[in-house]
Amino acid sequence: MATPPSRAGTKGVPRARREEQILAAATEEFGSRGYAAASLPAVAARVGVTKTLLHQYFGAKQDLYLACLTPVGDRLVAVMRAAVAEGAAAPSAIGPSAAAPPAAAGTPLLVLRAIFTALEGRREAWFLVYETSLPPDSEAARRAAEYRAAVNRLAADGTAGLLAAAGHADPLDADALNHVWQGLVATLVRWWIKHPDQSPDAMARRCARLFAVAAALAPATAQGDVPGNLPGGAG
Repeated sequence: MATPPSRAGTKGVPRARREEQILAAATEEFGSRGYAAASLPAVAARVGVTKTLLHQYFGAKQDLYLACLTPVGDRLVAVMRAAVAEGAAAPSAIGPSAAAPPAAAGTPLLVLRAIFTALEGRREAWFLVYETSLPPDSEAARRAAEYRAAVNRLAADGTAGLLAAAGHADPLDADALNHVWQGLVATLVRWWIKHPDQSPDAMARRCARLFAVAAALAPATAQGDVPGNLPGGAG
């Protein structure tokens, strides 16, 4: 019995598998080059298909970008929310995994580890959420803005809640810490992308060491004024 055209792939590859290959190649192309500079012929060449087939499967360039962005954005927001919830339930433990670094404690490391794990195998996907060259009125731009807003809310709520618990009510403190945290996460992800030999667990252990050193740098007289853990959320 012949395979229906709507389910057929190319060169003997099932359509579902070919779509996965296209999305993986397009995610890498968009993530490494940005939307404006990304080339559909380059995506097609990575997969070994024609540009015409890309259009048949996913439509225009904006549609292909959206198809890459949605699973990435959904997963990032979901794992961050789960990490924040886990941190709230057990703020002084990262979990029972034997791979967890012994010094890794609190929501910040839970969030970072979740991000690294979610991005493993497609690290450049991080940049899809923060792409600046998307057409302003496109559905892709709107969806990316929604993901950024969700991540920002996680970071802002976590910052404000942590400071409030420590007895600090200055909104400028919360805003400043929020910006520091989001910048730190983005910087760590960029560093990780440049070091492909570093696994998510290795990065979690590295971050635990860095956080421990940073905490040690705080003057003893100031420790009562500065909370010991950063909030959940990332950007």
